[in-house]
Amino acid sequence: MSDEEQLILVDSDDREIGYLSKADAHLGSGVLHRSFSLFVFNPEGELLVQQRASGKRLWPGYWSNTCCSHPRRGEKMDSAIARRLREELGMRAELGFLFKFEYHTQYDAHGAEHELCSVYAGHSLERPCANVDEVAAWRYVKPRALQAEIAHTPERFTPWFKLEWARIFRAYPWVVGTELLRPLPDNPRDIDTFDQSGRW
Repeated sequence: MSDEEQLILVDSDDREIGYLSKADAHLGSGVLHRSFSLFVFNPEGELLVQQRASGKRLWPGYWSNTCCSHPRRGEKMDSAIARRLREELGMRAELGFLFKFEYHTQYDAHGAEHELCSVYAGHSLERPCANVDEVAAWRYVKPRALQAEIAHTPERFTPWFKLEWARIFRAYPWVVGTELLRPLPDNPRDIDTFDQSGRW
């Protein structure tokens, strides 16, 4: 996604209020904009995670969920999800909406994420074919192993991934196929001002 492409600015109720380039939307403390995060599992119940490419402006080299990005100006969410999953990982998936939340996290003095993010989860039989400009590495990981990794080395993972994963464990145990794992607590410093739940 080009830094000059127009993102959709929204208020905390997800009403469109304008448009701004991707670069400008992430400058400084960031401007609230619409986004999405995808969690894609294989038939064995393992989650596909990716390591962000070193050229990324924000959180380069961090491990994150399967795919996260933004709808473009005038683009519907379903179209954006399918497009970006294909662009980053060369695959398709059956996905369902889980929830929507607002978060704000600062990377450095020059850039931040401030997003109203829709979270989706689902399954795919396809093998990833990563775009090296976007993805440094990828792997499948079992939920129990991922839970342990985040607990022991949280600094290796993007902040939105940790928030979303904790929420999925707490409220959507059927997504990861177990109700026996100990959930990670949400970070009380992160604001969750808008919350809309769904089920897939």
